[in-house]
Amino acid sequence: MATLMLDKDQKKYERIINILAVAIPIAVAAILGIRQKVELGEWTRVLPHVIGVINSLTAICLIVGYYHIKKGNANGHRQMMTAAFGLGAVFLVCYVLYHISNPSTPFGGEGAVLRFTYYFLLISHIVLSIGVVWFVLRAVYFGYTNQLAQHRKAVKYAFPIWLYVSISGVVVYLMISPYYV
Repeated sequence: MATLMLDKDQKKYERIINILAVAIPIAVAAILGIRQKVELGEWTRVLPHVIGVINSLTAICLIVGYYHIKKGNANGHRQMMTAAFGLGAVFLVCYVLYHISNPSTPFGGEGAVLRFTYYFLLISHIVLSIGVVWFVLRAVYFGYTNQLAQHRKAVKYAFPIWLYVSISGVVVYLMISPYYV
């Protein structure tokens, strides 16, 4: 009976994860697709810089969390990954607030190599940030429910993709930051 209940709860949470993994990117895309900007004030102009810091801190948390688990410090690992997940939530709020209240900033860099590098990083960052949501949600769920075999399977993909997304976000920010108004 307990196994049946666990399976039922597991299916419920996996269904929630699947819904969120689709709903979050669709909601963000829908919000970003709104052409009419909402006036939230001048303070929103600093958000790209805040987002750059958040991405940097997320990458650091991921690397330190990886270090902790390799050293057998599960508590340190959990703290760093929880911090990275929390930073991801703050990033999402800041990202949406900035983009609903400010026009997109065009990349002003010159030269084919520079433009190719910027757009390659930007597009891969966006595509992978959409795909990583499912893996991260599963990794967090399995980690917090102590389902370590499933956690390791999810992390096999979540960690490198999430780290790439965090680092490429910083690089994209640094490349476009001179062009913010």
